[in-house]
Amino acid sequence: MISDIHRNELDLQSDLIYLNHAAVAPWPQRTVKAVQQFATENGTTGPLHYERWLRVEHHLRGQLKTLINAHSTQEVALLKNTSEALSVIAYGLRWQRGDNIVSIAQEFPSNRIVWESLKSQGVALRLIDINASDDPEQALIEATDERTRLLSVSSVQYAAGLRLDLPRLGQHCRSHGTLFCVDAIQSLGALPFDVEAIDADFVVADGHKWMLGPEGVALFYCRKAVIEELQLRQFGWHMVEKAGNYTTTEWQVAASARRFECGSPNMLGIHALSASLSLLLEVGIDTVAEQILDSTAYLIQRIQAEPQLKLLSADQPGRFGGIVTFRHNSIDSSALHRQLMDNGIACAARGGGIRFSPHFYNSREELDRAINTVLSCR
Repeated sequence: MISDIHRNELDLQSDLIYLNHAAVAPWPQRTVKAVQQFATENGTTGPLHYERWLRVEHHLRGQLKTLINAHSTQEVALLKNTSEALSVIAYGLRWQRGDNIVSIAQEFPSNRIVWESLKSQGVALRLIDINASDDPEQALIEATDERTRLLSVSSVQYAAGLRLDLPRLGQHCRSHGTLFCVDAIQSLGALPFDVEAIDADFVVADGHKWMLGPEGVALFYCRKAVIEELQLRQFGWHMVEKAGNYTTTEWQVAASARRFECGSPNMLGIHALSASLSLLLEVGIDTVAEQILDSTAYLIQRIQAEPQLKLLSADQPGRFGGIVTFRHNSIDSSALHRQLMDNGIACAARGGGIRFSPHFYNSREELDRAINTVLSCR
């Protein structure tokens, strides 16, 4: 059960219904206050209490460890964004000509362009059209072979919101010696996530969507057993074992995932993301997921009941997360998107339709108002 106290953390203007958490999310009030306090401190005492800032950084690593059920914070790095984390993987692995990567044709560009860039190294990218199969996991599995070095997928597809069976894919990868990379940006903060249960080698996710945090801070999980498989392409003071020793001329790379953080951390973003995650963990990810899935199922039901609307997302339980995409049979999606935004319904034009993505605090009344606004558009 979501308390009013927790719902009211998202104190948006009364004429706005925010259903765009799959893009960039608003901040909880505790996050706004954390940023204000951080700015005030900088403006009055500067980094006088930097040791305290470092404790917040350490706490955030622990929060992220809890969120994904990692074995240790030593497997958690704080990078700038999902694309940077994917690039660390792509240009850290030692490829051989003839290697291939399997991914999904419908992926967000971040999870496609970086792999395409490896073509000059003789690495092939196999993009599978999961819309053409009733069993997308099997289609991905069948696309792998003995030269498949990496399987890279999003936990939930950004456009239509298809949710994949990650344990099934991870088990296949582990049993065939294939590395498994999951872009979890469309599920972390919305759904339970367990790196151990899905046999993930790498997990990447920026904090500005379902985690309700700022842009500019991202999770990069690297399983301990494969940390040293990634060559380092960036070097600096922060990625060495003794990061605080500025005078020594002898250094060694940190044994932990901090080795992937070459320079100064984004302390402002760290304070903000830590505050946002404190809300989600306080409510409980299971409770958050229950509310989001209930809202998603309700939107699907409402859309399917209207003859002028066409559902583009999967409607089977277990196949959807927090994303519902649909189109209007007589209104162009771009025009409909403009009308909805003009009427205070924050949403996105994606996947050939309109994408709604509610979070735990959105009420049933707001969902009804959003659908009724769609039906009133001309």
